[in-house]
Amino acid sequence: MLFSFTFLGHSTFLFRTTTGKRILVDPWLETNPACPPESRRVRELDLMLLTHGHRDHTADAVGVARATGAQVIAPYELAVWLEEKGLKHVTAMNPGGTISTLGLQISMVPAVHSSSIEETDPPRYAGLASGYVIRFEHGLTIYYAGDTALFGDMRLIGEIHRPSMAFLPIGDVYTMGPDQAVIACALLGVKDVVPMHYGTFPELTGTPARLRELISGVNVIELKPGETFD
Repeated sequence: MLFSFTFLGHSTFLFRTTTGKRILVDPWLETNPACPPESRRVRELDLMLLTHGHRDHTADAVGVARATGAQVIAPYELAVWLEEKGLKHVTAMNPGGTISTLGLQISMVPAVHSSSIEETDPPRYAGLASGYVIRFEHGLTIYYAGDTALFGDMRLIGEIHRPSMAFLPIGDVYTMGPDQAVIACALLGVKDVVPMHYGTFPELTGTPARLRELISGVNVIELKPGETFD
């Protein structure tokens, strides 16, 4: 079986591993204007990764987890909230930690961003925003940044984990834009970059085209929502 990932719009990705595991990252499906209608229901899932609490990354986390019984990994305070919602298979982490599950090695790494659960007024603090480094069964290592600004310790992430592919936000305003994503790729030492978190809202003005103009020596993998790369 080939390793593949499908872009479901904004920052939501569904990975399929070489051993058939299905991993969903930052699920925003039902109300995501960029998500294709035929992709808004996930019926089979082994693992879900959440980077932070904002609704454009967690809106469907509880529903999908209940429907599929998938294991969920999240920053500690966000994990506590998920357990309060009745989820049973929740693993809490904090940046710096690494766990092995389903044949994968998953490390939580820092992100520079806020995190809250917006169903209350005022919003509830949801812990530290984070990213993940995932080492898959066949050896590929990726860095999924979540929402973040550029920060210097991306160099350490590159030195410690040696990812070959990075999933980076490029929309600007709430995260870094294309110009900073270029620097992030250099700090990480990656060969491929997958842009995300752009175009969903009018203020997210960064584009893959602009990233491609600025970068050299790194392959830009641009996917339209619903497209799969393998």
